[in-house]
Amino acid sequence: DGCGNTMNAASIVIHGSAGDVLGLSMRGGRILVRDNVGYRVGIHMKEYEAIKPVIVIGGTAQHFLGEYMAGGTLIVLGRRLGPDAVHPSRYIGTGMHGGAIYIRGRFDPDYLGKEVGAVDLSAEDRWLVEQHVAEYARAFDLGPADLLDRPFTKLVPLTSRPYGRLYAT
Repeated sequence: DGCGNTMNAASIVIHGSAGDVLGLSMRGGRILVRDNVGYRVGIHMKEYEAIKPVIVIGGTAQHFLGEYMAGGTLIVLGRRLGPDAVHPSRYIGTGMHGGAIYIRGRFDPDYLGKEVGAVDLSAEDRWLVEQHVAEYARAFDLGPADLLDRPFTKLVPLTSRPYGRLYAT
Protein backbone atom coordinates (compact mmCIF):
# COMPACT_ATOMS: atom_id res chain seq x y z
CA ASP A 1 0.00 0.00 0.00
CA GLY A 2 1.05 3.60 -0.61
CA CYS A 3 3.79 2.84 -3.12
CA GLY A 4 4.83 5.98 -5.03
CA ASN A 5 3.33 8.38 -2.48
CA THR A 6 4.22 11.96 -3.64
CA MET A 7 6.61 10.48 -6.22
CA ASN A 8 8.27 13.18 -8.31
CA ALA A 9 10.52 11.31 -10.78
CA ALA A 10 12.05 7.94 -11.74
CA SER A 11 10.27 4.62 -12.31
CA ILE A 12 8.83 1.85 -10.20
CA VAL A 13 8.18 -1.55 -11.80
CA ILE A 14 6.03 -3.98 -9.81
CA HIS A 15 6.23 -7.62 -10.93
CA GLY A 16 2.90 -8.61 -9.41
CA SER A 17 -0.04 -6.75 -7.90
CA ALA A 18 -0.03 -3.54 -5.86
CA GLY A 19 -2.17 -2.50 -2.94
CA ASP A 20 -4.24 0.55 -2.15
CA VAL A 21 -3.45 4.25 -2.75
CA LEU A 22 -0.69 3.53 -5.26
CA GLY A 23 0.61 6.84 -6.62
CA LEU A 24 -1.08 9.00 -3.97
CA SER A 25 -0.40 12.67 -4.88
CA MET A 26 2.12 11.52 -7.48
CA ARG A 27 3.68 14.47 -9.35
CA GLY A 28 6.00 12.79 -11.85
CA GLY A 29 7.68 9.55 -12.88
CA ARG A 30 6.18 6.25 -13.93
CA ILE A 31 4.73 3.26 -12.13
CA LEU A 32 4.19 0.03 -14.06
CA VAL A 33 2.17 -2.73 -12.39
CA ARG A 34 2.11 -6.13 -14.08
CA ASP A 35 -1.16 -7.29 -12.50
CA ASN A 36 -3.97 -5.72 -10.44
CA VAL A 37 -4.14 -2.78 -8.04
CA GLY A 38 -6.22 -2.00 -4.97
CA TYR A 39 -8.47 0.90 -4.03
CA ARG A 40 -7.96 4.64 -4.65
CA VAL A 41 -5.08 4.24 -7.08
CA GLY A 42 -3.92 7.54 -8.58
CA ILE A 43 -5.80 9.58 -6.00
CA HIS A 44 -4.90 13.26 -6.34
CA MET A 45 -2.26 12.75 -9.04
CA LYS A 46 -1.18 16.09 -10.46
CA GLU A 47 1.00 17.49 -13.24
CA TYR A 48 2.94 20.69 -13.82
CA GLU A 49 3.78 21.86 -17.33
CA ALA A 50 5.75 19.02 -19.00
CA ILE A 51 6.06 16.94 -15.81
CA LYS A 52 3.27 14.37 -15.99
CA PRO A 53 3.03 11.23 -13.86
CA VAL A 54 2.01 7.95 -15.47
CA ILE A 55 0.63 4.73 -13.98
CA VAL A 56 0.09 1.70 -16.22
CA ILE A 57 -1.90 -1.15 -14.67
CA GLY A 58 -1.77 -4.51 -16.43
CA GLY A 59 -4.85 -5.94 -14.76
CA THR A 60 -7.78 -4.17 -13.16
CA ALA A 61 -8.33 -1.73 -10.29
CA GLN A 62 -10.61 -1.68 -7.30
CA HIS A 63 -12.96 1.23 -6.65
CA PHE A 64 -12.23 5.00 -6.77
CA LEU A 65 -9.54 4.78 -9.46
CA GLY A 66 -8.29 8.30 -10.25
CA GLU A 67 -10.23 9.92 -7.42
CA TYR A 68 -9.67 13.71 -7.27
CA MET A 69 -7.15 13.35 -10.10
CA ALA A 70 -5.75 16.76 -11.10
CA GLY A 71 -3.34 15.64 -13.81
CA GLY A 72 -1.26 12.83 -15.23
CA THR A 73 -2.18 9.63 -17.00
CA LEU A 74 -3.67 6.35 -15.78
CA ILE A 75 -3.85 3.40 -18.19
CA VAL A 76 -5.77 0.24 -17.26
CA LEU A 77 -5.16 -2.73 -19.56
CA GLY A 78 -7.38 -5.44 -18.03
CA ARG A 79 -5.04 -8.12 -19.41
CA ARG A 80 -6.84 -11.08 -17.85
CA LEU A 81 -10.37 -9.89 -18.62
CA GLY A 82 -12.15 -11.73 -21.41
CA PRO A 83 -13.28 -9.72 -24.44
CA ASP A 84 -16.83 -9.38 -23.06
CA ALA A 85 -15.87 -8.87 -19.41
CA VAL A 86 -16.38 -5.49 -17.75
CA HIS A 87 -13.78 -3.75 -15.57
CA PRO A 88 -14.97 -4.09 -11.95
CA SER A 89 -13.86 -0.66 -10.67
CA ARG A 90 -16.67 1.64 -9.53
CA TYR A 91 -16.66 5.39 -8.88
CA ILE A 92 -13.91 5.84 -11.47
CA GLY A 93 -12.68 9.43 -11.55
CA THR A 94 -14.85 10.71 -8.71
CA GLY A 95 -13.88 14.36 -8.20
CA MET A 96 -11.51 14.25 -11.18
CA HIS A 97 -10.58 17.70 -12.50
CA GLY A 98 -7.50 17.09 -14.65
CA GLY A 99 -5.50 14.43 -16.45
CA ALA A 100 -6.81 11.40 -18.32
CA ILE A 101 -7.68 7.76 -17.67
CA TYR A 102 -7.45 5.29 -20.57
CA ILE A 103 -9.31 2.00 -20.19
CA ARG A 104 -8.79 -0.93 -22.55
CA GLY A 105 -11.90 -2.97 -23.13
CA ARG A 106 -15.34 -2.67 -21.62
CA PHE A 107 -16.48 -0.78 -18.55
CA ASP A 108 -19.91 0.08 -17.20
CA PRO A 109 -20.65 3.82 -17.71
CA ASP A 110 -22.71 3.68 -14.51
CA TYR A 111 -19.45 2.97 -12.65
CA LEU A 112 -17.99 6.37 -13.57
CA GLY A 113 -17.94 9.26 -11.14
CA LYS A 114 -20.41 11.98 -12.09
CA GLU A 115 -17.52 14.36 -12.81
CA VAL A 116 -16.17 12.21 -15.67
CA GLY A 117 -17.06 11.78 -19.33
CA ALA A 118 -15.99 9.11 -21.83
CA VAL A 119 -14.59 10.13 -25.23
CA ASP A 120 -12.97 8.43 -28.19
CA LEU A 121 -9.20 8.61 -28.50
CA SER A 122 -7.66 11.20 -30.80
CA ALA A 123 -4.61 10.31 -32.90
CA GLU A 124 -2.45 12.00 -30.26
CA ASP A 125 -4.11 9.97 -27.49
CA ARG A 126 -3.55 6.75 -29.43
CA TRP A 127 0.13 7.60 -29.90
CA LEU A 128 0.49 8.36 -26.16
CA VAL A 129 -1.16 5.09 -25.16
CA GLU A 130 1.00 3.13 -27.63
CA GLN A 131 4.19 4.66 -26.17
CA HIS A 132 3.27 3.81 -22.57
CA VAL A 133 2.02 0.33 -23.48
CA ALA A 134 5.28 -0.36 -25.35
CA GLU A 135 7.24 0.64 -22.23
CA TYR A 136 5.00 -1.60 -20.11
CA ALA A 137 5.47 -4.51 -22.55
CA ARG A 138 9.28 -4.14 -22.45
CA ALA A 139 9.29 -4.11 -18.65
CA PHE A 140 7.38 -7.40 -18.46
CA ASP A 141 8.66 -9.09 -21.64
CA LEU A 142 5.27 -9.02 -23.38
CA GLY A 143 4.17 -8.31 -26.94
CA PRO A 144 2.73 -4.78 -27.20
CA ALA A 145 0.41 -5.74 -30.08
CA ASP A 146 -1.47 -8.11 -27.75
CA LEU A 147 -2.07 -5.20 -25.37
CA LEU A 148 -3.42 -2.94 -28.12
CA ASP A 149 -5.86 -5.47 -29.60
CA ARG A 150 -8.99 -3.97 -28.00
CA PRO A 151 -10.40 -0.47 -28.13
CA PHE A 152 -9.45 2.06 -25.49
CA THR A 153 -11.75 4.72 -24.05
CA LYS A 154 -10.48 8.00 -22.66
CA LEU A 155 -12.06 9.30 -19.47
CA VAL A 156 -11.77 13.04 -18.93
CA PRO A 157 -13.06 15.52 -16.35
CA LEU A 158 -16.21 17.39 -17.31
CA THR A 159 -14.99 20.51 -15.47
CA SER A 160 -11.82 21.81 -13.85
CA ARG A 161 -13.81 22.74 -10.72
CA PRO A 162 -16.17 19.86 -9.92
CA TYR A 163 -17.09 21.20 -6.49
CA GLY A 164 -16.81 24.94 -7.20
CA ARG A 165 -20.54 25.49 -6.77
CA LEU A 166 -20.26 24.30 -3.17
CA TYR A 167 -17.69 26.96 -2.26
CA ALA A 168 -18.44 29.95 -4.50
CA THR A 169 -21.54 32.04 -4.81
